[in-house]
Amino acid sequence: MGRILIVDDEKNQRGALESILMRWGYEVASASNGSDALLRLRGFDADVVITDLNMPVLDGKGLLAGLAKMGNRAQAIVLTGFGSVEAALETVHRLGAFWYIEKPVQPAALKMILERAMEKQRAMEKQRASAAAPGGKIAPGPECESPAMKEIYYLLDQVAPTSATVLISGESGTGKEVIARAIHRLSPRHAGPFFALNCAAMPEALIESELFGHEKGAFTGATERREGCFELASRGTILLDEIGDMPISTQAKLLRVLEDRTVRRIGAARGVEVDVRVLAATNRNLRDSIARGSFREDLYFRLNVFELHLPPLRHRKQDLPALAALLISDLNAKHRCHVTGISPEVSQAFHAHRWPGNIRELRNILERAVILASSGTITSRHLPPGFAASGSGPASETAAATLPPTPADSVLLQPGVTFDQAERALIDLTLRHTGGNRTKAAEVLGISTKTLFNKLRQTGTPDR
Repeated sequence: MGRILIVDDEKNQRGALESILMRWGYEVASASNGSDALLRLRGFDADVVITDLNMPVLDGKGLLAGLAKMGNRAQAIVLTGFGSVEAALETVHRLGAFWYIEKPVQPAALKMILERAMEKQRAMEKQRASAAAPGGKIAPGPECESPAMKEIYYLLDQVAPTSATVLISGESGTGKEVIARAIHRLSPRHAGPFFALNCAAMPEALIESELFGHEKGAFTGATERREGCFELASRGTILLDEIGDMPISTQAKLLRVLEDRTVRRIGAARGVEVDVRVLAATNRNLRDSIARGSFREDLYFRLNVFELHLPPLRHRKQDLPALAALLISDLNAKHRCHVTGISPEVSQAFHAHRWPGNIRELRNILERAVILASSGTITSRHLPPGFAASGSGPASETAAATLPPTPADSVLLQPGVTFDQAERALIDLTLRHTGGNRTKAAEVLGISTKTLFNKLRQTGTPDR
């Protein structure tokens, strides 16, 4: 079944959990606090650690930080009392716990969460075994048929074993964190921790503390010393997600860390050396951000040692069938469903859709459909209302096809037309099809609104 370590300072609670888990067939060990747990784990290779948050000597947060430092990959489930759910959620998101369970523990809830944690642990072990296979390469997965993604996997194989900083760019939902985790998994640091920090989700007042840590009393509310992500990710990898949203003041401090490999906690007199590989991800055009003055050029060149640009799903639609099959398989396991695939009409709707939310949008639509269908084939009635007839589906293409021809159409059909003429004609045609909506036209053309306005300005088109 699996090996589970229970960490709780309440002897009766430990005993009750041990009894339940052993009855379910798990191999169980226990510890009375976080410090004892870290010692116990040296001789007990746990798949899952179930820990209380509030304990003497070393609490649950300290235990999870210790697990990350020692490179332990066990899934952590946090026990929390009534009124401490917010603290548990912070532990889940900041320290990478799998999930939390409220006390008193309900066996049915524990069993469900534990089974999912074990499923995730087995999947991660399978991935690690695959990465450790001879050659250490990651073959293009079954979801990869497009030349663009095959190229991404090839480049990933080349850069993962190195220590190079990698900038992963692409629209929201294209799988940037998945690629970052693959780089970590295939690197010499795979036994170390992986930390992901979303720079867009952090208030400016907190992001420096999250990155670099702080000393006790450094600011109001700093009741204890805390290590930042750079220290917690020691000998591992840190992903700075949505780096384009990092405040400019923090960018200067990050640049210094990247140059000196030394972190100074807020309020500390001296710095601490760190050994971390840095990956960064963004859905912004950082060159545009540099031009606007919202991103440092020197930081950009420090991060952009090696760039991987992930194509949007609308540019890799030949991957849709295999992607859908892979996601359905995962969602079947998650929701205990038995969906076998998608119908031809759904396949047609998927190919007509522009997927502005990319793979994340595809997963969300399929998750809803899997839950509704439960078994058998997903049909159009399982899709969100209006999906098949949305503005990005076949209906809009038909409407566009009925528009009368214009000089722009004839230019595109003429042989020997110059690139500038063809580009301008394509822009005019797209604007006509979007009713003059420049924001929509930019989305259809796959360029930013600013780029579209610049191109129109260059050709002397007045603003409308």
